[in-house]
Amino acid sequence: MPNSATPTHCPYCALQCGMNLTPQQDGGVAVVERPDFPVNKGALCGKGRTAPAVLASSVRLTSPLVRSGGTLVPATWDEALDRVAEGLARTRTEHGPDACGVFGGGGLTNEKAYSLGKFARIVLGTSQIDYNGRFCMSSAAAAGIKAFGLDRGLPFPLEDIPRTGCVILVGSNLAETMPPSLRFFNELRENGGTLIVIDPRRTKTAEQADLHLSPRPGTDLALALGLLHLVVAEGRVDEEYVQERTVGWEDARAAAMAHWPEYVERITGVSVPQLREAVRMFCEPEHAMVLTARGPEQQSKGTDTVGAWINLCLATGRAGRPLSGYGCLTGQGNGQGGREHGQKADQLPGYRKLDDPDARRHVAAVWGVDPDSLPGPGRSAYELLDALGTDIKALLLMASNPVVSAPRAAHIEERIKSLDFLAVCDVVLSETAALADVVLPVTQWAEETGTTTNLEGRVLLRRRAISPPEGIRSDLEVMHELAARLGGERGLEKGFPTDAEEVFEELRRASAGGAADYSGITYRRLAEENGVFWPCPGSVENSEISEESGSSEISEGAAPHHPGTPRLFLDRFATPDGRARFAPVSHRAAAEEPDDEYPVLLTTGRVVAQYQSGAQTRRVAELNAAAPGPFVELHPRLAARLGAVEGDPVAVVSRRGRAVAPARITTGIRPDTVFMPFHWPGEGRANTLTNPALDPTSRMPEFKACAVRVEAVKS
Repeated sequence: MPNSATPTHCPYCALQCGMNLTPQQDGGVAVVERPDFPVNKGALCGKGRTAPAVLASSVRLTSPLVRSGGTLVPATWDEALDRVAEGLARTRTEHGPDACGVFGGGGLTNEKAYSLGKFARIVLGTSQIDYNGRFCMSSAAAAGIKAFGLDRGLPFPLEDIPRTGCVILVGSNLAETMPPSLRFFNELRENGGTLIVIDPRRTKTAEQADLHLSPRPGTDLALALGLLHLVVAEGRVDEEYVQERTVGWEDARAAAMAHWPEYVERITGVSVPQLREAVRMFCEPEHAMVLTARGPEQQSKGTDTVGAWINLCLATGRAGRPLSGYGCLTGQGNGQGGREHGQKADQLPGYRKLDDPDARRHVAAVWGVDPDSLPGPGRSAYELLDALGTDIKALLLMASNPVVSAPRAAHIEERIKSLDFLAVCDVVLSETAALADVVLPVTQWAEETGTTTNLEGRVLLRRRAISPPEGIRSDLEVMHELAARLGGERGLEKGFPTDAEEVFEELRRASAGGAADYSGITYRRLAEENGVFWPCPGSVENSEISEESGSSEISEGAAPHHPGTPRLFLDRFATPDGRARFAPVSHRAAAEEPDDEYPVLLTTGRVVAQYQSGAQTRRVAELNAAAPGPFVELHPRLAARLGAVEGDPVAVVSRRGRAVAPARITTGIRPDTVFMPFHWPGEGRANTLTNPALDPTSRMPEFKACAVRVEAVKS
């Protein structure tokens, strides 16, 4: 590797693929392979290869913007920061601290996510903070905590996948959402293992499967219960494991036995022979895994649905054993770390619960504040957005674009417009930033140092490879400056360092002893190793953190390095008694079922050349050439009934609005279902249509199933 190359990680999905950045004569950087990183071994998708394109000044924000006379105009940093501080302070004075909202993103580094949660609770004193990761993996997180006592996307490294016997992949099109990961599944099949893909569409991932099950959207829970019924009926339960390592089996068994195969076939559309074949393929090998993604999770019953898939693993002894287990394929770049350190409505750093008195005391001591001064839990993401302009009058938003990404997006756009004050920190002028009173341009992945945590729970170091354009500041600098302006004589800015490593050192102390314990991880270790898996406890010289000073020392030399924990639950689960909990769940319908007026189901997802709301990828010419705009995927039988023609516009209408995009006709989707990708704004915005019905536990909206009608658009 040339001396000038900087090893770092891709800014996009939760694989956090390793890459090297080399300087170019024009002052930019180029991506070159980094084969030493075990997740991708040098392979990158098109988004990763073209990531430096968004660093160009021509496509990004290069100056603060403030609204003047209805238009955003350039401003100095002092002017822009003063406007933000004034807007937040005025709102807090006139309406109370909870009238100030904070909304973060799953792309923020651990240091930024940690600081944002601290900023909301100490500087603003508000409980109203959440982040867009709530829309990503929150149902899997809730189910994992219920079952295992701990949530980490994958409780084992990706390298275990090729060595298991069978993988059931539920609701993931990883060939398009995280292409470099497909090699693990190809190696699985080369080693004699099998892959079962569950998806209502025959995606590029499903084409790689040994068995593809195509259930009706919103019926994954019934499907999992039907498979468990067959496991019981065919005598495939690992009775010894169930007795020794679990509780709650009898209730879960009774629930599953009410879902006999023919009943499940009627609900899901998956035939009984296919159900039996899936059970055989899963149970015959010594080792097997279930991996879920957004398909089963983005439902109003997502927590129960994931719980049912975990039940299948527990009943067959496929959890907490080598080369077996349940895992969630986390989506956003730092979706895992982003939910561990305090930007969720109900959490404190270290994955501590905000309503836990011991957790409040610990974190308050690190922060040097009274535990009673910390606000309680606030609203979840959609509920927070829905309250904008009513209970919440001002919003500070970082690294998110809810005008495109939120469910019932037209409504959320109106709520954002109704705010008294909106400040946005972003790298580009997103559709949400365009509505702001103040827009602050911030540094990007290659221009700053910080840590992220990938879907395996592997904490990684992103390194600065290039200087940002003149006039760009980091999110950490923004919070420091706002704390100085809003803190009066309290000197709150001292608690918001601008150096990422200094923030991480405090994060280590705050996370010590928590479920997501990072205290044994240092920048030095991360620079020398290919990441460290949490939990990784350190040696705290003083076992109790001084409540007066809020300080402690975490020493690397006082005890041998903890190696990190690549594989969880091998000895015991993270529950009080060490046993996993079965979930006694039963199928229930989606929040919105088809009827005469809306007879078709809509499901949404991604395409390989775009990412999330597209705010960044839609600014890359190569990616736009590959995926220039939205489309509606529909079956030939449905197209024939409508008189729809390939490439001609069709309208998709739900109870929340109307979207129009070209028809893409394919036999790879169910006749009762249409699909739209959600990367684009405007008339093709898929999330205009989606249903904000929330899971009662995770508060995840039901992106994956809503009732619509489809109409051919006459020219």
